[in-house]
Amino acid sequence: MENENLSTEACVEEKEPPKLVNGNEESAELSASPLKDEEVVKKKKKKSKSKKKKELPEQTDPPSIPVVELFPSGEFPEGEIQQYKDDNLWRSTSEEKRELERLEKPIYNSVRQAAEVHRQVRKYIKSILKPGMLMTDLCETLENTVRKLISENGLQAGIAFPTGCSLNWVAAHWTPNSGDKTVLQYDDVMKLDFGTHIDGHIVDCAFTVAFNPMFDPLLEASREATNTGIKESGIDVRLCDVGAAIQEVMESYEVEINGKVFQVKSIRNLNGHSIGSYQIHAGKSVPIVKGGEQTKMEEGEFFAIETFASTGKGYVREDLECSHYMKNFEVGHIPLRLPRAKQLLATINKNFSTLAFCRRYLDRLGETKYLMALKNLCDSGIVQPYPPLCDVKGSYVSQFEHTILLRPTCKEVISRGDDY
Repeated sequence: MENENLSTEACVEEKEPPKLVNGNEESAELSASPLKDEEVVKKKKKKSKSKKKKELPEQTDPPSIPVVELFPSGEFPEGEIQQYKDDNLWRSTSEEKRELERLEKPIYNSVRQAAEVHRQVRKYIKSILKPGMLMTDLCETLENTVRKLISENGLQAGIAFPTGCSLNWVAAHWTPNSGDKTVLQYDDVMKLDFGTHIDGHIVDCAFTVAFNPMFDPLLEASREATNTGIKESGIDVRLCDVGAAIQEVMESYEVEINGKVFQVKSIRNLNGHSIGSYQIHAGKSVPIVKGGEQTKMEEGEFFAIETFASTGKGYVREDLECSHYMKNFEVGHIPLRLPRAKQLLATINKNFSTLAFCRRYLDRLGETKYLMALKNLCDSGIVQPYPPLCDVKGSYVSQFEHTILLRPTCKEVISRGDDY
């Protein structure tokens, strides 16, 4: 679009000065062929056309326009840029590193598209959240909005994993199964953790909602701890150093709940993680307490930096009915005896591949009476169940999370928005 404008202006500027005919400038103007006048009119039309094109469509409320239509250039907004520290500062001006980035542009653009969908969906969901909502309705509204805005298309574009909406002492991996009647309450602390992807490039990003301002310090603890983790992350940074910095910030907070003061704790057995293509956990863990592994972060890696603040023990265990499942990334061919299990696996391969799914997603695809087959797939090691992770009953947990990319020249917080 901009090129078109430039060439039009260039044409107008480069028009030759009028030639004198018998020393008469005016007659020179008149003797110019009528074609040229038409050209000028056409050029003017062209100009006004390109101006019209510049008026981008605006998102509706509720959101219904796919983000590709809101960014007709096909270029999606980059996230927040943070420079690397000290030893890596040279990267920001290195021509060689910039060239590496140019080669990766299509991948960056895909993940930025997924992030833009995440920002628009969470903005809408925050505007409609209120006590009394059925958790199932909340999840379905959120998921259907993602499907619309991302132009869902098989494994090329869609939801990256089930909508986590874990409440209170449940820290992660809870979403309602069909028929669940749980209702969101005024005194609940809800972690809303959802993911989007384009071509398997995943944005994993979460925030916490609490209507009662009593919980504000608990939310602030995880939000600031996550921001610290992002700030400390970088190429050649040891994962244990990120964890130590996170814990220090997290545990500087305390929260008073119904007259009792709690020291906020980092949940020591929950971590951030590296992200791969169609692989939500790609092998590296980012601890949120000190004493983690010495492994380093590397150039080009994507990480989900997430922290969990708890008023409980600061330790989770598996509990409650399972809703989240994921096909094992490394699994080869395993012979199955049950025809129903084979059939279910075909559905999983076609619709999710190695992305996580929940029972509601199977119901939506028309699968019925699949629990025995699903158990068979889990027992054979093809599918991994991910039950809810819970701290002690009666405690409260908050979470914030962003996806970051360690670009060759700088760090990009892909999922950053005006909200957090």
